[in-house]
Amino acid sequence: MNRGTDGKRRSVTIHDVAREAGVSRGTVSRVLNGGHYVSPAAQTAVNAAIRRTGYVVNRHARSLITGKSDSVAFLLTEPQERFFEDPNFNVLLRACTQALADRDIPLLLMIAGTEAERRRNLRYIRAGHVDGVLLVSSHSGDPVGSELDAAGVPVVACGKPLGQSARVSYVAADDRDGARSMVRYLYESGRRRIATVTGPPDTPGGVERLAGYRDVLAEYGLPADESLIVAGDYSRASGGTAAELLLERAPDMDAVFVASDLMAQGVLDTLSRAGRRVPDDVAVGGFDDSPAALSARPALTTIRQPWERISGEMVRMLLARIGGEDPAAVILPTELVRRDSA
Repeated sequence: MNRGTDGKRRSVTIHDVAREAGVSRGTVSRVLNGGHYVSPAAQTAVNAAIRRTGYVVNRHARSLITGKSDSVAFLLTEPQERFFEDPNFNVLLRACTQALADRDIPLLLMIAGTEAERRRNLRYIRAGHVDGVLLVSSHSGDPVGSELDAAGVPVVACGKPLGQSARVSYVAADDRDGARSMVRYLYESGRRRIATVTGPPDTPGGVERLAGYRDVLAEYGLPADESLIVAGDYSRASGGTAAELLLERAPDMDAVFVASDLMAQGVLDTLSRAGRRVPDDVAVGGFDDSPAALSARPALTTIRQPWERISGEMVRMLLARIGGEDPAAVILPTELVRRDSA
């Protein structure tokens, strides 16, 4: 802040920055709008002047000129309670927020767990209040990604969209290969009656992790026993319910591959109540390496998703889409993390 002729404090303007940097107002404007046609020396001088003067961009004024909001939405297509229960969403939101903050771009959290919320959020987005959308937890048949794409809104999904427009970019962990790693590890540790609690069958993780489980059964010549497969919804409660059903169907199971750490906590709860020792009687493997893996008792052997890289790639790709680049896809490797449950 500076002081005017009346002694009152006034906001720092682009003219103040130009004067401090020793460049023209136009040069400062070009730096603020991406640095095109600006020499490295001038850009350095302007950035230093911004820091010294404490200049803050008037985003509203700039949006009137550029037609852009300079903000991005994090759109979660799940019920609100899932956002607070599932630690993966919080980890991803925090990492995306930081990646955008490094570029001085605000992130707006939007939740569309109901049809009414979906319509309301789509109206807001289509009105131009954000420049692009980070779409998280999209189910098969969910039209959000396709509707945004049809409206010309840049979108990057977390996970491979099922039944969505091919124009929607996405970043995903290699779910299928991660599942293979876990089931192979369980088999090689001596387990032969390996069950699985899958994610919802209308989600990419639900489909791909089950496929990886089946791959390894076929690889080792184990029978494809459908009684060993139960679907959950990624919640802790669904993991517990699935484990109850598995114990009824296959009391001789000696391992469970669970498609999320949170569901694995529910499986551990049920096994404990049933008097089954983990890992002595039943080994349990999770997926995600979320905070739930460390808070589980015993601590979970799991598959680590590279959340920092996923969020960084999502932000990078979305900004590229906003800048006019074509849709793209990135699939990142996972890692087996051995702890006490298997």
